[in-house]
Amino acid sequence: MKKKLVFWVERYFYNPTVCDRVLSFLLLPLSVLYCSLMFLRYKTQKLQDLEIPVIGVGNLNVGGSGKTPLVTALAKEFEKPAIVLRGYGRQTKGLVVVKQDNIILCDVDESGDEAMIYAQKLSDTIVIVSEDRVKGILKAKELGAKVVFLDDAYSKHNIKKLDIVIEVESKNRFCLPSGPFRELLYSSKKNLIVVKEGREFSRKVTIRNKTSKMSLVTAIARPQRLDRFLPKEVIARHYFEDHHSFTKKELEEILAKDKSESLFVTYKDYVKIEKFGFKVSSLELDLELNECFLKKVRGKYRL
Repeated sequence: MKKKLVFWVERYFYNPTVCDRVLSFLLLPLSVLYCSLMFLRYKTQKLQDLEIPVIGVGNLNVGGSGKTPLVTALAKEFEKPAIVLRGYGRQTKGLVVVKQDNIILCDVDESGDEAMIYAQKLSDTIVIVSEDRVKGILKAKELGAKVVFLDDAYSKHNIKKLDIVIEVESKNRFCLPSGPFRELLYSSKKNLIVVKEGREFSRKVTIRNKTSKMSLVTAIARPQRLDRFLPKEVIARHYFEDHHSFTKKELEEILAKDKSESLFVTYKDYVKIEKFGFKVSSLELDLELNECFLKKVRGKYRL
């Protein structure tokens, strides 16, 4: 039931049918109210300067936009970075230090999938999950970070930071609940860079451990985004809701049903299924940053 609801919402937001558009139109008064409340919240937030460079990477819409690859690419360019994120899907609460001094201190159940990606892919990077981003930033500062990246933090208007917002194309440009947008792009924000694939960054696609028959298994937001990257060896596609926790049994059933040689996954899926010991092929979507964009980011804090 949850899976069907999630996929219906994604269709309603990003590829609406005629009926979806009618519903969207009927909900417009609620969207106007929602946007007004979000703007009021933005204007009444008291800005805190935490005395450390903070760079937020986010998007205005509900669902995936490629924040994790962009944060990963940016963190590689700076000395002593820390990444602070909420840790969606984790089985813990509060502040948890996921990685420090190149040592991963917990498992994926405690950190959440996105935090574990950062922990495994980045060296010399502090990774912290915390619902309270201010506490997370202060902890990173205490641990010796020189710059902090916030994953999905456009809405944290109380924190003094540079906001990098990923532009996402959508056929539905309304705010919730008529459309997918959580907030608007506020022109009064002083430190703001809007980025788009093909302009500020390009995508590098790598396929590892390819086999002749692979079953795509993925739990990312709007999984159809992967379709353009799939090789011909993918013989079946299995989409799950974002942050889904896989079980060994359901993966065994997929392999048996498809008669495939390996599971084909993104790195976000890999960190959750590696413990099961299946043969895995992976799709890695790394980003290459435009030098002008990188100079602009560095220039904001003279880093």
